[in-house]
Amino acid sequence: MATIFSRIVAGEIPCYKVAEDEHHIAFLDILPIAKGHILVIPKREVDKIWDLSDEEFLSLQLFAKRVAKRMEAVFPCKRIGTAVVGLEVPHAHIHLVPMNEIGDIAFTKERLKFTTEEYQQMVNAMLGL
Repeated sequence: MATIFSRIVAGEIPCYKVAEDEHHIAFLDILPIAKGHILVIPKREVDKIWDLSDEEFLSLQLFAKRVAKRMEAVFPCKRIGTAVVGLEVPHAHIHLVPMNEIGDIAFTKERLKFTTEEYQQMVNAMLGL
């Protein structure tokens, strides 16, 4: 059965997409730990990030770097934190999280909620609209 991320890639489930290329997609996390929390995934369904080929792994990291650079311009913060947790969805993914202190990337804290309009504003900012 396809993961929720594979269903997003296939267009079966909508997302707040902020970047895409032939092999990757980046979208806002709908249960974010910080404003601007983005998930970066390979389009090919692979359970663990370490199961990607070396080429796929490097390509995913370079795509995440491009997204993070854009995030720095859009979301005021000291750093863009990166995490590979992978427990919630069995599809390789990287979390990119704007942060000002170490606690900002704590996945045990309460998740934030935004309106559709707020999510769309974040997308528009990331896309330069």
